Amino acid sequence: MTKKYSFPSAKEALPVIIITLLFLALTCLCIGFRTEYFLMTGLFLVLFFCRKTTRKLAVALLPFIVFAVSYDWMRVYPNYQVNPIDVQGLYEAEKSLFGISLDGVTLTPCEYFAQNHCSVADFFAGVFYLCWVPVPILFGLCMYLKGERKLYLRFSMVFLLVNLIGFAGYYIHPAAPPWYAMNYGFEPILDTPGNVAGLGRFDELLGVTVFHSIYERNANVFAAVPSLHAAYMVVALAYAVMGRCKKWLIAVFSVIMVGIWWTAVYSGHHYLIDVLLGITCALLGILLFEKLLMKWGRSKRFFEKYSQYIR
Repeated sequence: MTKKYSFPSAKEALPVIIITLLFLALTCLCIGFRTEYFLMTGLFLVLFFCRKTTRKLAVALLPFIVFAVSYDWMRVYPNYQVNPIDVQGLYEAEKSLFGISLDGVTLTPCEYFAQNHCSVADFFAGVFYLCWVPVPILFGLCMYLKGERKLYLRFSMVFLLVNLIGFAGYYIHPAAPPWYAMNYGFEPILDTPGNVAGLGRFDELLGVTVFHSIYERNANVFAAVPSLHAAYMVVALAYAVMGRCKKWLIAVFSVIMVGIWWTAVYSGHHYLIDVLLGITCALLGILLFEKLLMKWGRSKRFFEKYSQYIR
């Protein structure tokens, strides 16, 4: 019992304390004071120092923490400072590949849905999009709590890898979302705030501000390619299949995945091109991890040590 409630060793605790202090200092210096960062680090430290079981959980959650921090830290050096923003090129490509003719005018699918929508579709669009991050993370936690630590770690590491690939895509090809072209035209305006687009109809329908509160904190509106919204449930579904989860769960994940793909276009947040590239990004991350990194000596040894620590 003593061992179960023992504090971490100095070798474990010192790096954690130093990294945490450096992280908070750099965040305040480069981004500004962010309450959520102090809450996040506080929760992590409580879990890490509380007891052995919670310490394992804290370490297991690191891939998701790195994902959240990496996304927000793109504020420090925005992608549009690296490469020019694509607004018109992506719009014209979408219209050329997937255009819909209506009364002699060719529309992108997003433009079509902006003119043709209904309350039922608005409701389900909001429900699907709210599953975007919570469902994959809850799935990972369920695997962890069930004792499937290796499968959990594979899933969480791939989740992080897919995000890093996607973030690289943001810098390689900064691109505006469909709602930007529909609202502002083709000229990039760098200080454009986030926009709920079609998801605002869900908020209006239920009399809430869920999506308004989410998108007003958007780190960068010119990060539409690839669509990571489209990628996450691909990863969750893949590992649900690999983990031989129950058929009903696989079916639910499949519906949510397709629902998110549809919502991304229906709500005007992503072109079909973005969605397809997001799916490609997810499949690439899974293949790179499972077929390359898991067979490479150093990364394989790191994975084994990591999985042993959180068991």
